[in-house]
Amino acid sequence: MSLTVEENIKAQLEVRKNAHIMLVDGMSKLKTQKVMQVQSSVFNVSGLKWMLIVYPAGKDGTKEYLSFYLKIKDKKSLGPNWEVKCSFKLTIVPQNGFNRCHSIEGIESYNANQTIIGEDSFISYEELKKKYLVNDKVVFCADVTDVQPNFPVTNTIPRTIGTAERITLTDVSKKDSRFTWKITQFSSFDVGDYHFSNEFKLGQRRCQETKNVPKRMRHWERRLLVFVFDCERLQ
Repeated sequence: MSLTVEENIKAQLEVRKNAHIMLVDGMSKLKTQKVMQVQSSVFNVSGLKWMLIVYPAGKDGTKEYLSFYLKIKDKKSLGPNWEVKCSFKLTIVPQNGFNRCHSIEGIESYNANQTIIGEDSFISYEELKKKYLVNDKVVFCADVTDVQPNFPVTNTIPRTIGTAERITLTDVSKKDSRFTWKITQFSSFDVGDYHFSNEFKLGQRRCQETKNVPKRMRHWERRLLVFVFDCERLQ
């Protein structure tokens, strides 16, 4: 009996300790809903924070190719002189296993002028549909190894297992698409603070809303950054 895509992913996490795997369920909706960009949750390798970024219609908007990148996303990586050298591998995985993957790999240096590395024309949609798109699902994977920053890093405990997540795109009825969060003492918010709502459901998903008052704002400004987030871990 063949393994499910989720079972294949979990098996790989045992051996690919520096990998992050993102299963996108609902790939066709990314194009029909004209979603410009999909980001993974932030994951940690060698004490630094990273993120996967996918442009379903290509970063340049050609729509014939999918773009796939690995971004370094870490507050330590600030200033003009920082640098992080690493080996990386970006992969789209067949759902029947991790053989015959479509991938690019290399050794690159991240710095203040280059925080994102990958391929604009990573894979054509023709090849994606033929080899990797099954039941509207696609599996993206990044391996990050031999990380060498030119600055001290704390919390560099080696990972014992890889990480994974599922991003599911679903249709939500209009009557279930609104959530109201009433704030009664907004003036008491300190600049830079994050505030979280109670959990609410979006379709069958449990979500939270967070509001942030940016640090860089003049004394007479009161504006918010608002996010809705949901992450279903595979393990």
